[in-house]
Amino acid sequence: MSYAVAPAETRSMVALVAPLSGQLVPIEQVPDPVFAQKMVGDGVSIDPTSQTLLAPCDGEVIQLHPSNHAVTVKTPDGLEVLMHIGLDTVTLRGEGFVPRVQVGDRVRVGDPLINFDADFVATHARSLLTQIVITNSDRVAKFEPRLGTVVGGQDIALDLALGDVSEDGTIIGGVTVASEPIVIPNPTGLHARPSAVLSTLAKKYKSDIRLKYGDKSANARSVIGLMGMSVGNGATVQLEASGPDAEAAIAELSEALRTGLGEEGAKPVAVAASIEQPEISKPAPRPRSEDPNVVLGVAASPGVAVGYLRRVQQQEIAVSEHGGAPNEERRKLEQAIAKASQDVEALRAKVHGQGDPKKSAIFAAHQEILGDPELMDTAASAIDKGKSAAYAWKQTYTSQAEMLSKLDNALLAERANDLRDVGDRVLRILTGVTAEVVTYPEHTILVAEDLTPSDMATLDPTKIAGFCTVAGGATSHVSILARAMDIPSMAGTEPRVLELPEGTPAILDGSKGRLRLNPSTEEMERTQQRIARVKERRQRELATAFEPAITTDGHRIEVVANISNAEEGAKSVKFGGEGVGLLRSELVFMERDSAPDEDEQTAIYSAAARALEGRPLIIRTLDVGGDKPLPYLPIPHEENPFLGERGIRLGFDRPEILRTQFRAILRASESGKVRIMFPMIARLEEWHMAKQMLEEERQSLGVAPIEAGIMVEVPSTAVMAEQFAREVDFFSVGTNDLTQYTLAMDRGHPKLAPYADALSPGVLGLIGMAARAANKYGKWCGVCGGVAGDPQAVPILIGLGVKELSVSAPTIPSVKAQIRTLSLADCQRLAEQALAADTAEAVRELVPLTED
Repeated sequence: MSYAVAPAETRSMVALVAPLSGQLVPIEQVPDPVFAQKMVGDGVSIDPTSQTLLAPCDGEVIQLHPSNHAVTVKTPDGLEVLMHIGLDTVTLRGEGFVPRVQVGDRVRVGDPLINFDADFVATHARSLLTQIVITNSDRVAKFEPRLGTVVGGQDIALDLALGDVSEDGTIIGGVTVASEPIVIPNPTGLHARPSAVLSTLAKKYKSDIRLKYGDKSANARSVIGLMGMSVGNGATVQLEASGPDAEAAIAELSEALRTGLGEEGAKPVAVAASIEQPEISKPAPRPRSEDPNVVLGVAASPGVAVGYLRRVQQQEIAVSEHGGAPNEERRKLEQAIAKASQDVEALRAKVHGQGDPKKSAIFAAHQEILGDPELMDTAASAIDKGKSAAYAWKQTYTSQAEMLSKLDNALLAERANDLRDVGDRVLRILTGVTAEVVTYPEHTILVAEDLTPSDMATLDPTKIAGFCTVAGGATSHVSILARAMDIPSMAGTEPRVLELPEGTPAILDGSKGRLRLNPSTEEMERTQQRIARVKERRQRELATAFEPAITTDGHRIEVVANISNAEEGAKSVKFGGEGVGLLRSELVFMERDSAPDEDEQTAIYSAAARALEGRPLIIRTLDVGGDKPLPYLPIPHEENPFLGERGIRLGFDRPEILRTQFRAILRASESGKVRIMFPMIARLEEWHMAKQMLEEERQSLGVAPIEAGIMVEVPSTAVMAEQFAREVDFFSVGTNDLTQYTLAMDRGHPKLAPYADALSPGVLGLIGMAARAANKYGKWCGVCGGVAGDPQAVPILIGLGVKELSVSAPTIPSVKAQIRTLSLADCQRLAEQALAADTAEAVRELVPLTED
């Protein structure tokens, strides 16, 4: 690694006066990880004895929280000083707080900002500790918090050393460090996910960090800037950092880049081996139909829709090019972005509360875009040249989105659509233009170049039968939302679909990615009748959902749900679920910056147990690693993550995390019928280790024992099922992993995935071994993988001896209804035939699907 040392610059000092009287407390000691771990920024805390928050410096009020418990003042040096009164005081909704300023006010040191009732806040919130935090801490070279007792408006609470800062916010003072050349090992280059990982790592440091690729350069904190460089697999790049922690930044980020930023399939490459600079892999050619009445695309959301084509018209927002004073225009833009961020966070929290982590992740990605420094810097530069905030912002995000959409990478094109959605949201706030709500007639099949998540939020599912877009793919955010809304759709459609006449009759098959144009009236009627029959059948199944699933010869099968949270648990009860066979606890650990503590986990698991109203709840312990990494739980680069440190193995390596979860589950067992299940158990020793740790925590808590079982997802576990069955309380077969490990086929591999079928005779043989062993020792064996809800698999699984099927909640009524039509004897004969079959296709032919 090479180092270039910049000459020492004179750093300016800023002293912040205590905004309250009281005792200074180091920020690291605040009992809230958001502040203690400096996620918002670095600073200091005060345990107050006064009740009026004072300005700690001269400056401008740039933000006042709607609950009046927090205010931000921007200093002449550009520092943003956030003062947050108390912990969890946002829940008071403004009660006990009286603001003395409003956004845009100029204040001087000692001016009153907020009055608050200390007695009321102290008795209704978690703490009165008040945090003084620099939210743009990257501009600060050194923090020197004071100690002891201070008098508000008089004594210094925090000294700050600033490096010389350039016009674009870069810290000039300190050391400038450049990395050695690095070859990008990621199979598809720096697309959205690795760019986001690099951006997150860069945000930990105060130094300005840039990634250089040929004559291109981007701020390492900017996901959009990184993606826009179009850095492909095998490209050689270099990192450069300037600032007080430049050396540490280069060391960590260089290693992260070199090893692929945690992406599977990325193998470090020596610089000498990089002769060519390959382009990012291009998407597969768009399918084309030779039939003028058939339009092909990518299957995005399953289902069939019958209707008439209508084109989506995008709303155009007019803006004035020239604006007022640059400071005023910048403030308008900052306030609009802040308001948009609040709106997006509210949406994210809403869908997260509804138990839909995929939808929640969409809005988390939108938050990432709103915080992207490249967008703000580019727009601010235009504002400084006399442009209005609205004009500068519109030019910035539309040009960036256009640039991303033209890159030969589907992932980046999908990110461009999110950028347009977020950009439009901010622009509407700036201009005061409300989003147009377009009404469509019934039986509409929408046709568009692309749709945004915001467009999806305004669609009326009673009028929209389906939609198809030219852009996007099955993994786009719009496709995810379509599946959540149960709207058939296709993406990546042939562009000629945009030229079709309005009102063209069509049949859209979202399961096949096929749009049939100009069908006959009879064909449309037959398809509508088939859709109606399917709907009627579902209604009949729902009407009997609470009846037990008993075969015609009296054999009962438990049908339970796979869930992620209490809300999904409550929904499963409404669908007739008899319990939960799998609570995926890893989702509790995702979408956050640190692991949840014991109390938080206990509350989540207890809520899920109560939602089931006495029905059993099986909680699978943390199952991450491989295809499910956590940003705050880094795992060293592995040649094959699926065969590495994942599931229970990660728990043994990080026992403090596993023991914390054990305690939370044990405490939650007092709220319902809770069981625990360990993932990725491959050896009997691992079961013994996990069981011993669980028992140690149980005895320390003094709670009653709970049933403990294991996932059967590794072939060795099925082969040794007899030994395991003597000791465990139950088995649950995870067919997704068991299939990929048995067939040595990655279930996400674009070429091999279609052949990774759980109805392969080899996989069924292992399931049968587990079920027989469990039955022999008076235990039970369930299946919680995707095949448990497959109507072609259900009779075979029952015939193999499986006693429980854990499926998605909406599938429960259908599975129970199917079981009531089966006999155990017939299922056992089917299972024998399936085990003797040669292929998965032959097995599926044993249980043909009916059209309805």
